Amino acid sequence: MNTVADKKSDSQNVTRAADRPFVAPDVNIYETDDAFVLQADMPGVTKGGLEVTLEGNTLALVGRRREEVPRGEVLYQESRSTDYRRVFELDPAIDTEKISAEMHQGMLTLTLPKAARVKARKIEIK
Repeated sequence: MNTVADKKSDSQNVTRAADRPFVAPDVNIYETDDAFVLQADMPGVTKGGLEVTLEGNTLALVGRRREEVPRGEVLYQESRSTDYRRVFELDPAIDTEKISAEMHQGMLTLTLPKAARVKARKIEIK
């Protein structure tokens, strides 16, 4: 079942918005009996810098890292001021009213409950 489909913006996984680039965070998606669980790795993003929106069946994740200005002169720098963005198209089998989110140490965990009509159930025989 194609329940969560990823919409990537281009082949390089990077898009520009305003003056800061967005990078697609790495995600893991797995299924339990009652839900689908999506984990997105967004190092440097706190709960305050996170935006999760649902419009229709489109789920968007945006994580903004706070710009840290180092004290002193920068001699060498490998890290960039990159933010995260990833968009998913949700299957109608997901109960969007009951989606929950949790952020812990840069790892966003979304629980996407299955709608009652798609859960396995035992049928009583009379």
